[in-house]
Amino acid sequence: MHVANGISPGSFLADIKAGLVVFVVALPLCLGIALASDAPLMSGLLAGIVGGIIVGLFSGSHTSVSGPAAGLSAVVAAEIYSLGSFSAFLMAVVLAGIIQIGLGLAKGGFIAAFFPSSVIKGLLAAIGIILILKQIPHLLGHDPDPEGDMAFFQPDFETTFSELLSIFGDFHLGASLIGFLSLVLLVLWGAWKPLKDSVLPAPLVVVLVGVGLGLWFEQLGEPWRIGVSHLVQVPIADGMGAFIGLLELPDYTQWTNPAVYIAGLTIAIVASLETLLNLQAVDRLDPQQRTSPPSQELVAQGIGNVTCGLIGGLPVTSVIIRSSVNVTSGGKTKLATLVHGVLLLISVPLIPMYLNLIPLSCLAAILLMTGVKLASPALVKQMWSEGRYQFIPFAATVAAIVFTDLLIGIVIGLAVAIGFILNSNMRRPVYRTVEQHLGGDVVRIQLANQVSFLNRATLFQVLNDVPRKGHVLLDAGSTDYIDPDVLDLIRDFKEQTGPAHGVTVSLVGFRAEYGFHDQIQYIDHSTRELQQAMAPQQVLQILKDGHERVRKGRHLTRDFHRQVRATAGGQHPLAVALSCIDSRTPVELMFDLGLGDVFSIRIAGNVISPKVLAGAEYGCAVAGAKLLVVIGHTRCGAVSASVKLLDSHQAVAEETGCQHLDSIVSEIQPSAWEVIARTKGEATSMDPVALADAVARENVLHVVKAIRQQSSTLDNLVREGRIAIAGAMYDVVTGDIEFLVQDGLSETALGTRAR
Repeated sequence: MHVANGISPGSFLADIKAGLVVFVVALPLCLGIALASDAPLMSGLLAGIVGGIIVGLFSGSHTSVSGPAAGLSAVVAAEIYSLGSFSAFLMAVVLAGIIQIGLGLAKGGFIAAFFPSSVIKGLLAAIGIILILKQIPHLLGHDPDPEGDMAFFQPDFETTFSELLSIFGDFHLGASLIGFLSLVLLVLWGAWKPLKDSVLPAPLVVVLVGVGLGLWFEQLGEPWRIGVSHLVQVPIADGMGAFIGLLELPDYTQWTNPAVYIAGLTIAIVASLETLLNLQAVDRLDPQQRTSPPSQELVAQGIGNVTCGLIGGLPVTSVIIRSSVNVTSGGKTKLATLVHGVLLLISVPLIPMYLNLIPLSCLAAILLMTGVKLASPALVKQMWSEGRYQFIPFAATVAAIVFTDLLIGIVIGLAVAIGFILNSNMRRPVYRTVEQHLGGDVVRIQLANQVSFLNRATLFQVLNDVPRKGHVLLDAGSTDYIDPDVLDLIRDFKEQTGPAHGVTVSLVGFRAEYGFHDQIQYIDHSTRELQQAMAPQQVLQILKDGHERVRKGRHLTRDFHRQVRATAGGQHPLAVALSCIDSRTPVELMFDLGLGDVFSIRIAGNVISPKVLAGAEYGCAVAGAKLLVVIGHTRCGAVSASVKLLDSHQAVAEETGCQHLDSIVSEIQPSAWEVIARTKGEATSMDPVALADAVARENVLHVVKAIRQQSSTLDNLVREGRIAIAGAMYDVVTGDIEFLVQDGLSETALGTRAR
């Protein structure tokens, strides 16, 4: 049974375990970030408590964990130095929280939807790499750099890479052994199913083993004894009263200091940006792929930062490291972050001496394993496969974060991603194709979804390249926004530049507020003049070209309502098509034809009869069509039924229950006997579908021949070269059409297959 916030009995234990693991990992991170920020150590712990409890209560995220952020440490240190005191800085934190609350209430979280996925994935991979690189020294007992420092340039004037080299001259034997044993334990715990499914979380076991080994090494003495510098260092106060005395309050007299407001705005912007990016990244890690409400998160972070400022804590954000540990530890709901905050609140003032027994090397092993999961080769392979427009911003984000710090790296990554987006929009604001309509070639310019002023130069060049005395179609059917400068360009080209060059401009898909209306000025259907100018070979080529467009998904742009009006007074078909009623695809769609371009006769089995011939004669002799095409198709029901009835001793009406079906079956069965005779009876052992297809093909040939035999009108038209008769087979599976060579067209003109 589910309870509030998605917490259920099934997730309760998992959240408790995850919260415990996050607490163990967050403890040194809170202290290390405070140290890296030149702030009191207690301020980091207070931020962790507020981030877990206060932000956890108001946040809408199931998996995000908030606290003091490594990405803010440089900003915090600079603002403390600039304002002159930590109490003045706390006033700025309160103001930052108020600004964040305002942003959240104003639905400012919408900006999260515009973060490129390449940057978010780059953030995850970069954090993974940094965790690996930064935790290796701690794993070996080399701890001069505070835990939680994510910057490339460290406070001790070392860099991430130089710190790795320093290991060879400074590592601790006891801490190294604990670190390696912790790694082995974590790997085994994840690989062996009985351990993996156990109630105890592996990181907690690692911490307990680390503490036990540390106490044992204390008895062994040097070189195994682990000193204070290699352990967690929580400030110890004598009782709750002394602990409360460590709290620092904001200097309310600073509310008139303009520098405080500037600092508050800076912290609010940076913290909000980092929160929204981390929130997007954590949602990607969530196995259930839940979406966190970004505006609600800004409000929650704002409440948290107001609280931190009032009690002496560092500013908080959603933190990717703690959130990643939460997800990888099995956290399912916000209960996990609440548990971690409560544990910090209880344990820091009550049992700091026990917390200070935890070796940093065992915590480094936990974070290192988290880094390995974040910076997976599969993620890099996926981004590579998505092409350079995704991979280069991803790689730039990773490199920038690793070689600078989280904040600067994100800004650089966003800049590179935006650069690629702008470049893509500038290079491809339009999609240009040339459509071969009956009335001539039309240059179709399809506008992009967003057409900004940056695209104006490209569109200007494309319009200028339209041939003189040509036709151009501007299609805005897929466009959501067009910049006013671009609209002015289109209006000028339509009314002045185009006509001056003899270019006819057609428009389609423009919104009414743009001041344009749909207007097609080229001929997109058959007219009397076009029909009279066509030869049978040209009509056949039109059909073949149309089918090729259908296969490639490049249908011509047509104005259906305009065609209805234009053909209301009469039609001038280019062809007459005799097809089957169950050929799946109408002839107009099969050949990408307009209204009235073809007269269509449909009858089961595409057979002929006096009435069918009458329709064909009218279409060719009276209406002026230049081509009569008989279209059979594979898997034809009428043909299959005719083949099955070959050996039936009952009448067709008795066998099928169809009173008039015999007239069609009797027309098709001669073709079936012809196929059987040609194969010397082997056809009877063929696959039924293959046999029916062979008979359908033979039936097309038979019908084409019978048309001239039974209609002197059509026969004379063929003799005079006024029409041609062709046969075709449509494959209902592949969509291909095979044209068959018949009367009135040479084999060269007809071709063999259109596909």
